[in-house]
Amino acid sequence: MDFQQGLITTIHHYGIYQDSLKELRSSLKKRPTSLLIPCIFSEFKRPALTLIKDVLLELEGLDRLVIALSANSESEVKQADNFFSELPYPVHIQWTDSPAVIELLKAHEKNGLSVYGKPGKGWAVWQGIGIASVTSDVIALFDADIRTFSPSYPARMLSPLLNGSDGVSYVKAFYSRISLDTNALQGRATRLFVGPLLNALEKIFGTLPYLQYLQAFRYPLAGEFAFSKSLAMNLRIPCDWGLEMGLLSEVYRHVSTTRIAQVDLGIFDHKHKDIGDKPNQGLQKMCSEIFASILRGLMEHEGKTLIGPQLSTLEVLYKRLGEDRVKQFGVDSLINHLPYNRHEEELAVQKFASLLKPAMNDFMSSPSSEQLPSWSKVLDRENRLQEDLAIAGKI
Repeated sequence: MDFQQGLITTIHHYGIYQDSLKELRSSLKKRPTSLLIPCIFSEFKRPALTLIKDVLLELEGLDRLVIALSANSESEVKQADNFFSELPYPVHIQWTDSPAVIELLKAHEKNGLSVYGKPGKGWAVWQGIGIASVTSDVIALFDADIRTFSPSYPARMLSPLLNGSDGVSYVKAFYSRISLDTNALQGRATRLFVGPLLNALEKIFGTLPYLQYLQAFRYPLAGEFAFSKSLAMNLRIPCDWGLEMGLLSEVYRHVSTTRIAQVDLGIFDHKHKDIGDKPNQGLQKMCSEIFASILRGLMEHEGKTLIGPQLSTLEVLYKRLGEDRVKQFGVDSLINHLPYNRHEEELAVQKFASLLKPAMNDFMSSPSSEQLPSWSKVLDRENRLQEDLAIAGKI
C-alpha cells in the first residue's frame, strides 16, 4: 500500500505492526463503545457469522453488542440470543420487525413522527443507533456476512475514535474486495459504477467540493463504518440501497473533512450480489438507487442537477470511463495472477450505462428520498422512544 494522504485522513495498513487486542481492550474501558451488526436470520446458517462471533469473544471491555435482527418468529430471535450468549459483555438482540416494534413505530407515525421506515438495512441501522447510543459514546457497524473478519477489523476501525485527542468523528473502511473462492476482484458497484460515474460527473460539473469529497474515499460503498455518538445522533438514515452514499452525504453536512478518516482493512470478502437480469434486480437496482443518492447530494450540497443534453453526455462519458477501468483492472489482475473475465466486466459497464437515463427520470419524478429522521430530532418530539423501542424489540 502507498503512503499518500488526501482530502481526508487515510490510515494505511503497512503490515509492520500487528494490531493489538490488548491495546484495544484497554481503550474500550476508557470510552463506552458498542458494535452494531444489522442482520437477517439466514446469516445464522452461514459460517461468516460464527467467525465474527469467535472474534468478538476477545473484545472484553465492549459496552454492548447490538444485533439489529430481521426475523420471522420469536423462535428465530431466541436462537439468535442463544448464539451470542457466551460473549463476555451485554448483547441486545433488537427484533427490528417484531409486531411490538411495528405497532410502536406506526403509533408514532399517526402523531406526525416519520419513524416507520421501509424494512431493510437502513431501518435496522436506525434502530441499532437508537439502542446503542443510550449507553455508548462510540458506535461501529459491521455487516453480518464478512468472511474475512479478524481482530484487526474492530481494532483499526475503533482506534481513531477511541483516541479522542485526534478529533475524529467518523471512520470509513476501505479494502481490497477479493473472492476467497476464486481470488478474483469483486466490488463491481464500486469499481465499475461509482468510480467512473464520479469521474464523469466531475468532467461535466468541474471540481465541485462535494464530488472531490466523495472521490476522496477509496471505497465509498463500504458498509463498515464507525462514528461518535454526537455525530450518529444527528444523521438522517436512508432506507434504500443508497444507504452508504446517503450517509456520506449526511457526514459531509455535519462535520469537517478534517474529522473524517478512512482505514485500510486489507483483504476483504463477503456475499456477492448478482448483477441481475432486469433493471429492478441485483446490482442494477442497487446502482440505480446509488445514482439517485449521488444526484440528491449534488442538489443538497452544490445546488446542481443534470439538465437536457448533460444526461446524454454523462451516459457517453461514463461508458468510456467505465471501459477504461475495465482495461485497468485487467492489467492489475494479470500482473497479480488473478482471474479476470474482461467480457463480463464490459457487459456490466454496458448494463450500468443503460440505467442512467431511466434512473434519472425516476429520480426527477420524486427527488426527495425516504429517510428516517435523526435521533436528535426524534428525541425532541418523543424523549422515551429509545427505551420504548428497546423494550418492544426484545422477546
